[in-house]
Amino acid sequence: MNIKRLSSTVNHVFAYGSALLFVIPLYILVNLAVRPVDDLSSALLPTSRPTTDNLTRAFRESELATSMVNSAVLTTVSCLAIVALATMAAYPLARSTARLSNLTFYLFLIGLLLPFQVALLPLYLTMRDLGLLGSMWSLIIYYTGLQMPVAIFLVTTFLRSGVPVEYEQAARIDGCSDVRVFLHVVVPLLRPVLGTVVILNAVGIWNDFFTPLLYLSGSHQETVPVVLYQFVGQYTTEWPLVFAGLVISMAPILLLYLVFQRYVIHGFAGGLKG
Repeated sequence: MNIKRLSSTVNHVFAYGSALLFVIPLYILVNLAVRPVDDLSSALLPTSRPTTDNLTRAFRESELATSMVNSAVLTTVSCLAIVALATMAAYPLARSTARLSNLTFYLFLIGLLLPFQVALLPLYLTMRDLGLLGSMWSLIIYYTGLQMPVAIFLVTTFLRSGVPVEYEQAARIDGCSDVRVFLHVVVPLLRPVLGTVVILNAVGIWNDFFTPLLYLSGSHQETVPVVLYQFVGQYTTEWPLVFAGLVISMAPILLLYLVFQRYVIHGFAGGLKG
């Protein structure tokens, strides 16, 4: 009994300690964001004069508001494209028993092994030749293609292990066409794994810095990370303003994660069984 109690205590201490490691950076970020510029005390000490001036200036003196709209549009359209295409590709891959289906599935998985840096220059030249540089469409195409292998892997394995084919057979007996079976039976059952796909891709796309810097450089469609980078000057930097911008930029994606968090573990668990 004592051993079990000791084991439980150790587990609790480890869990609380791990949570503390994640909470401290968040506390420092918020503490510095609401700190006056002339407050030079330690970042671990709570500021005695909290202010919202930094948050206001971050909006007023930069293109942060416009960039958040750009990032929201880019993230939403990219995630919708990834979810739609991955679902339509994964369904026949999961239900077909032909050898060609398995071969196609493994060909998609090769995309998990190839680093994106290999295709960075050819894709950039292709976007340039198509006249898409400086447009969000270049990033939407890029993110959709880049994330498709992971999404197809998760959805296909979830379909194979978490969605019984008997539901579809029963719907067909009732007179449903293949399209109605897919839209009204299969897709609703995929909510856990689709929620996982959405949150994983949304976080990555929202926080990506290098690709928007490369594809949207010099345009008026810059995303949040690129605008935040402009807060850092060559000679002087107002760090409270930088941290205020970070707090503002992380709020939407944090809210999205809180909404979809219950799907993440369920989707991973079902998607990795196969």
